[in-house]
Amino acid sequence: MNTTKPTLVHIIAWTTLASGIVNIIFGITALGTFIGFICAPFSVLPIVLGAFELVYAAKLFGSQPVKPSTNLAVFEIACILFGNFFAMAVGILSLVFYNDNLVKGYFARLNGIPEPVTVAPPAPASLPEPQVAPAAEALPPSSEEALSAESPAKPKRTSRKTPKQ
Repeated sequence: MNTTKPTLVHIIAWTTLASGIVNIIFGITALGTFIGFICAPFSVLPIVLGAFELVYAAKLFGSQPVKPSTNLAVFEIACILFGNFFAMAVGILSLVFYNDNLVKGYFARLNGIPEPVTVAPPAPASLPEPQVAPAAEALPPSSEEALSAESPAKPKRTSRKTPKQ
């Protein structure tokens, strides 16, 4: 069982660790301001996210089975609402790296899940040879001949005026 970590997993671990530290510092700094103290429930959210990031990064540095945390990456992207551009960049990079085939295979081997098999679509069947339509023996009449032959002469109308009696 080869569970050698790909370089992208190391990058995810290090950037998640750095983002966790930045989020904790960012949250504590926000709590230190008057507005951050008044809006404490919102100021605490980066601290909680930072704690989850530190725990996940520690799991990635170890060799215990762990699944890719796309939810954590989405919450990192949502940190843009707090003005934390670094966490947003880390979240985007993590989502991109989770979709790499080497990273998917590593997490599948680590968790004992069979690796996903990529099946190529079947090649399209060959097209049948085009067949030439037989030539028409009699050509249809021209449009003027067709109109004159099909439309009968219009009857003349009498006037609608009725004489007074």
